[in-house]
Amino acid sequence: MRYTCEDGKMTLFFEGRIDTESASAVQRELDDLFREHTPDSVVIDAQKLDYISSAGLRVILRLLKRSSNVSMINASADVYDILEMTGFTELMHVEKAYRVFDVTGCEIIGEGANGKVYRVGDDLIIKVYKDADSLEEIKRERELSRTAFILGIPTAIPFDVVKVGDTYGSVFELLNARSFAELLRGDPSKLEYVAQKTVELAKMLHAAKAPDHLPRQSDAARGWLLEARGELDDAHFEKLSQLIEAISETDTMLHGDLHIKNIMLHGDEALLIDMDTLCKGHPIYELAFLYNAYEGFGICDKGVFKRFLGIDADTAAMLLHRILALYLDTDDESRIAEVKEKASVIGLLRVLRRTLRVSGKDSPEGWKLINACRERICRSVDHLETLTF
Repeated sequence: MRYTCEDGKMTLFFEGRIDTESASAVQRELDDLFREHTPDSVVIDAQKLDYISSAGLRVILRLLKRSSNVSMINASADVYDILEMTGFTELMHVEKAYRVFDVTGCEIIGEGANGKVYRVGDDLIIKVYKDADSLEEIKRERELSRTAFILGIPTAIPFDVVKVGDTYGSVFELLNARSFAELLRGDPSKLEYVAQKTVELAKMLHAAKAPDHLPRQSDAARGWLLEARGELDDAHFEKLSQLIEAISETDTMLHGDLHIKNIMLHGDEALLIDMDTLCKGHPIYELAFLYNAYEGFGICDKGVFKRFLGIDADTAAMLLHRILALYLDTDDESRIAEVKEKASVIGLLRVLRRTLRVSGKDSPEGWKLINACRERICRSVDHLETLTF
């Protein structure tokens, strides 16, 4: 054992094995250290700790009784498992030592607001988060994935967390899995299959009762409206506010980003990924997100679909039409157009708010998109009496 002590922080570097044979010697060293020092905090660096037995755990337990601020960093998977199994992760903060991955040159098979999904070899995919301080976000998404899985929703659950550059990633084992975007790019005739599977997943989600802790999408919609208030005249703002408030509150589970890059074909099974967007609310919100993926984000730039999804605008439009027809179980074009327009109001409100945040009015492209969203929203709000179906 080595140590440093500076500015009230003592760092202990454990190496090798702390077992029945070595634990008493480690305890004597710690006793000597604490006769010389009274640190405010103690950090155990376990990078070179290969194993810890029950005798070693008793050493840490005595350390916890000496100091109320003890933590461990760089714990190997084996050491972490021992600490978790014995309850020590509840007694002190423990950080795992993360494997390091380099995704340079790896294919991007998915992308969302919070990160990108890379294929690393034939059997692994890694979702790399944009935020360097993303460990809590990763933990939240893992819990959301487990929630959906337990409720019978086919989803991939991450089995490891790794370091990727300055940020972190979640690792999934999906042998020979392909995203629906890859499937459709390789064979455009699969459009009907992709639409059917998308609707099957949507209806499976919407049949599940969302747990209490999921956020309500209606709260987010109200927030979008408030941020976009300056772009709407008073009459349209009030009417849109009334329409959103009139959407019934339901506990329907929603994915929140159900596009072809977030659905993986694993063998014959379609699996959802990117579960950090799970929420609850009326299904019109899910249809609004689908509208954005296949039309809304490209109302001023049709090239968006090719750049983001790998499909052209015509294919995206056909896919949206088939998804709506299958979801609504109708071939009535007027009915499909009606629901699509309602979804577009919510979807374009989100696009408007996003544009204001990201590029605002500082670019000609931003101005063009803001104006297009405003015009379409106001035109629909003028005659719609409800946004539900």
